[in-house]
Amino acid sequence: GEDAEPDFSNASWMSMLFAAGMGIGLVFWGAAEPISHFVKPPEGLAPQSMEAARASMRYAFFHWGLHPWAIYALIGLAMAWFQFNRNGRGLISDLLQPIIGAHHRGWMGTVVNVAAVVATAIGVATTLGFGTIQIAAGLHRVFGIRDSIPVQLTIIAVAFVLYMASTTSGVNRGIKWLSNFNLGLAAVLLALVMVLGPTGFIFDTFTTTIGSYLNSLVTMSLRMSPFSGSTWVADWTIFYWAWWIAWAPFVGSFIARVSRGRSIREFVLGVVIAPSVLGFLWFSVFGGTALWSQIFGHVDLAQALGNGYETVLFTMFDSLPMPMVLSVIALVLLMIFFVTSADSAVLVLATMSTEEAGDPPLARRMVWGVAIALIAGVLLLAGGLTALQGMITIAALPFALLMLLVMWSLYRVLDMEYALQRRRTQRARRMMDAWIEREIAAQEETRDEAARAP
Repeated sequence: GEDAEPDFSNASWMSMLFAAGMGIGLVFWGAAEPISHFVKPPEGLAPQSMEAARASMRYAFFHWGLHPWAIYALIGLAMAWFQFNRNGRGLISDLLQPIIGAHHRGWMGTVVNVAAVVATAIGVATTLGFGTIQIAAGLHRVFGIRDSIPVQLTIIAVAFVLYMASTTSGVNRGIKWLSNFNLGLAAVLLALVMVLGPTGFIFDTFTTTIGSYLNSLVTMSLRMSPFSGSTWVADWTIFYWAWWIAWAPFVGSFIARVSRGRSIREFVLGVVIAPSVLGFLWFSVFGGTALWSQIFGHVDLAQALGNGYETVLFTMFDSLPMPMVLSVIALVLLMIFFVTSADSAVLVLATMSTEEAGDPPLARRMVWGVAIALIAGVLLLAGGLTALQGMITIAALPFALLMLLVMWSLYRVLDMEYALQRRRTQRARRMMDAWIEREIAAQEETRDEAARAP
């Protein structure tokens, strides 16, 4: 509403956005994705060439920049508007009320909500699977614990206990505190790699890639491979779009929940621009350091890539001073990102699967906490990274169609609100003009009476 005040400070707000929206993915792919693109670049580029290095950073910015946050912002803004300005229930079906009317509470709404819940559950479980794989790789690197399925399942079990303890304490305590701590820890790791690594190279990479990214944004957004049969775009860009879309119901709902009291302008700047810039900085530091290590022969990350994406980050630390300290910090960061992503998801899934407004009951949160852990475990047992990527694409398809309807619905409701505000402004202006005319007439009448007085 017009008189609402933000529930959280700007720092807490940004930390929760960042932890829920990117979290594990940035740590997992920060060094691995640029190296992968460098070794196996997009169509038409020679592997491990200077142009491949530039393209690897440009596409990392592209996959983790404005596009995913714009997807989150669309759902988040729609959820916030209908929930707080229209007294909605916090369900995806409420967003379609301007299009389907009262049917949003009937079977159509049920279908929409089920699709959103399925996409969210699979999307979150997939991301937690990525985190589990990298935590296991880090444990092997730091403590010599052999990576295996039992170890990965143990990681999920430990994380389950932690994120259930956090989610039962609510947004204002567990989730906020963990997010604030995690953002601080991420800043420490970022600063250490920046200082211990090739600082000048990192800043040069940041500025150069920003310009290249903005210059090629439209071309990259519309790029396909119809004539070559290359699968690079499908393996990377389309996979990422599917990932972001599958995450959109969860992240959008969570963003709406923590953004109460923000203006639309503040919301868009805070949700789209600020996290994108943070992501650009993260990839410049970790991706830039990884490319520097590979190109100038400090460590063979291309060989590490052959052992799995999850090993690249920890192998990169070997090219820097204090590799063990960096690895331990990264491990803690991964685990807390795991917890913050999961506890936020449990809260959102419990909210999306109930008709009542307000915080969902504890029993429902427990059910979803167990379900997410089980889905992540089953996907890892079924085939690891390949199974995770396949499930993301399947989960995203139905919600991609829903997003088009949400876009139309949000446009309609904001257009009606703008027209209403304009009519109110015009009415207020007419009332003010009439009052001014009356005051002028009264003053003139007073002067005339004074002039006629003897």
